[in-house]
Amino acid sequence: MKRVGIIGGGGYTAGELLRLLVHHPEVEIAVVESGSQAGKRISEVHDDLVGETDLSFVGTAGAMLDQLDAVFLCMGHGVSRGWVEARRPKKDLLVVDLSTDYRKDDHWVYGLPEINRDRIRSATRIANPGCFATAIQLALLPLAQAGLAEGDVHINGITGSTGAGQSPSPTTHFSWRNANVSVYKAFSHQHLAEIGRSAAQVGRVATEGLHFLPVRGPFARGIFTTTYLKTTAPEVELKRLFGDFYADAAFTHVTDEPINLKQVVNTNKGLVHVEKHGDQVLVTTAIDNLLKGASGHAVQNMNLALGLPETMGLQLKASMF
Repeated sequence: MKRVGIIGGGGYTAGELLRLLVHHPEVEIAVVESGSQAGKRISEVHDDLVGETDLSFVGTAGAMLDQLDAVFLCMGHGVSRGWVEARRPKKDLLVVDLSTDYRKDDHWVYGLPEINRDRIRSATRIANPGCFATAIQLALLPLAQAGLAEGDVHINGITGSTGAGQSPSPTTHFSWRNANVSVYKAFSHQHLAEIGRSAAQVGRVATEGLHFLPVRGPFARGIFTTTYLKTTAPEVELKRLFGDFYADAAFTHVTDEPINLKQVVNTNKGLVHVEKHGDQVLVTTAIDNLLKGASGHAVQNMNLALGLPETMGLQLKASMF
């Protein structure tokens, strides 16, 4: 049985981690740290866990860190690095960071199993990919590896409100977000850096040309992206290319049928659909931003790094209603 801890336990990603780990057959949740929720029962904050756990938040994990096999960092961007530098977790403790802090750090393994599975298996420091980054890379990386994405790549992605975190803001509260759509961070989204880095890893030479328009959607969870570029490659070759790239992927599936968001919500799946329109290839992808885009992805990485079956605790089913 693996003993794990969660640091920053009050937010959405921590809530999803708890929902997954409380039922994981090879995991014991040993400690959940939250400075703002210390002393409260976890089910008071994450009320979907009523009847499933009697654990309470602690103000600091303290010496318990030395008794853990893995710890998940679910704090805000810019906070994880300070926590690591202050706590100095032992070198053989698996640390999975869900923030942006280490995604470009060469001393941490970028936790995208579709391209880094072998490195993840031997890692003790894993930087979990961003939610938009995960969805976009599922579309881009097979094309980049084949040398088909050296020119302009156009990307549009729409995300649910949970992607902005739990703290309310003028563009996340219900009365603004409901029945509304808006563009934000046009062509400058922070996930472009890690996307470009992974594309270079699989062989993309170009350092420019990724044009991304992020969109706020009027729903709570999920990401749906469309990526298109010019290519002379025929559709049958493109479909074979994607099928081969994801042949061994545990949760990423290439389908001949057009996809929709409800197919992936509340699952760890990444769905990919490829079609050709004239001289343009169009790739659509869909993930749940809190699962395959965050906490489910983190558990998948934990499983790999701790020698557990990759899909353990993640066989979740979507509902179309």
